[in-house]
Amino acid sequence: MEPIIKIEHLNKEFVLKDMNVHALKDVSLDIYKGDIYGIIGMSGAGKSTLVRCLNFLERPTGGKVVVDGKDLASLTEKELREQRKDIGMIFQHFNLLMQRSVLDNVCFPMQIAGIKKAEARQKAMEYLKIVGLEEKAKAYPAQLSGGQKQRVAIARVLASDPKILLCDEATSALDPQTTKAILQLLKEINQKYGITIVVITHEMTVVQEICSHVAIIDHGRLVEHGKVEDIFQAPKSKEARKLIYQGYEKVAEMKGKRCIRIIFSENSAFEPVIANMVLAFKTTVNILYANTRNLDGVAKGEMILQLPEETLLQEKMIAYLKNAKLSVEELKDYVG
Repeated sequence: MEPIIKIEHLNKEFVLKDMNVHALKDVSLDIYKGDIYGIIGMSGAGKSTLVRCLNFLERPTGGKVVVDGKDLASLTEKELREQRKDIGMIFQHFNLLMQRSVLDNVCFPMQIAGIKKAEARQKAMEYLKIVGLEEKAKAYPAQLSGGQKQRVAIARVLASDPKILLCDEATSALDPQTTKAILQLLKEINQKYGITIVVITHEMTVVQEICSHVAIIDHGRLVEHGKVEDIFQAPKSKEARKLIYQGYEKVAEMKGKRCIRIIFSENSAFEPVIANMVLAFKTTVNILYANTRNLDGVAKGEMILQLPEETLLQEKMIAYLKNAKLSVEELKDYVG
């Protein structure tokens, strides 16, 4: 199966005040139809430049972008405009027309496409229903919350009937609860309409919530990519580890310096693995971080444990956890 988006040896340079900035360096990626693909990196990593190259809002300095079998560099400006109709985009700051009602905002791309007003308004109401905002049709953007504005922006994109949806930091301006609701909406749209979604973010929690695959960008380079589950369980690059561990705090409460990160994926949520281990070895461990949840009776998530000082005891505890089908990763220099 051919990827819907194929990026080959992509490079992008900017000239700023007689200085060359190499924003993307030899990036190659395949994104398949129906995927929710995350592109993650810290500020300045090059991820937003990459997403703007996917629809040629930024023209690459070198390399190829092939979308739905078409090399974007080979298209005329007219053909490129036609191709962009298949690629919707939502942004961090919504980009709504403040003088137009919610309904008119959603109608706007259909009117540009030449759809008659009555038909456009009927379709716009359907899209507002999909995003749960039909009762706000007559309201204006200034009367909406941030989450509601982003829902209008999503409805407006759906009105163009895209095959691909690019989300550039689409939840960065939203609180955690609203972020979760918007991500759930994107997941539903992906499942219902088969739209391929590319999510640009600096937050690993966003990637974990909805993405099937992820690419990690650092200083313009692709440092790691693959299934979200695989990278989350065993990050190979230091950049991936930094993103996965962001938000963890270094703590020094026990004398033991050895810390491990355990990943829950197979154990029953009702089996107290850590408590059982403490009872078995009659020695405490320090839980420095925990983010676990019960999904259909299965524990998902992770913990960081600080182990006792004695080396033999540490090894026995690690073996115990691995025997309980937990993924165990050593953390270097985690405590002071």
